[in-house]
Amino acid sequence: MTGSNGDSRRRGSDELLLAVGSLGYIGFVRYASGTISVAVVGVPAYLAAKLGWGISNSMYAALVAAFTLLAVWIAGRADDILGEKDSRRSVIDELPGFWIALIALPCTWQIVTGAFFIERALDIMKIWPASWIEKRVAGGWGVVLDDVVAGLYTLAILHAAATWLPARMGIAPS
Repeated sequence: MTGSNGDSRRRGSDELLLAVGSLGYIGFVRYASGTISVAVVGVPAYLAAKLGWGISNSMYAALVAAFTLLAVWIAGRADDILGEKDSRRSVIDELPGFWIALIALPCTWQIVTGAFFIERALDIMKIWPASWIEKRVAGGWGVVLDDVVAGLYTLAILHAAATWLPARMGIAPS
């Protein structure tokens, strides 16, 4: 495969970036690499942050924002290296959408499961403006922002469910 610099071999830094962008080469799985990456990396990282480290909602939101910006840069570079737009092998963009879907929500199995399935479905369906962003926004921004849209839609759905159906979402009465 040709790297962005025209050489037939990639530099070590390019290989490292692809390893990170593909989340340890999960992106190279033949089918459903985005969904697998969220299941294998996104869910455990979220659970570690909320249950293991007990980070606050504001700290969680700040970390998600910072990671989203990092994902924009990595996704853009990975596409340059691979010579593709929104390469299915670079799956780092899948994580911000999932993590955004969980901002300021209680960590219950119902909410995490709902976030996983709803966000993945919305990301695959590319509901407007995600479809527009994916086609018209260049570089890493276009790669990541369509996932952000799916995450924001999921966030709204889950906040509504948590408000109107708290028991179904595993939220104990206060």
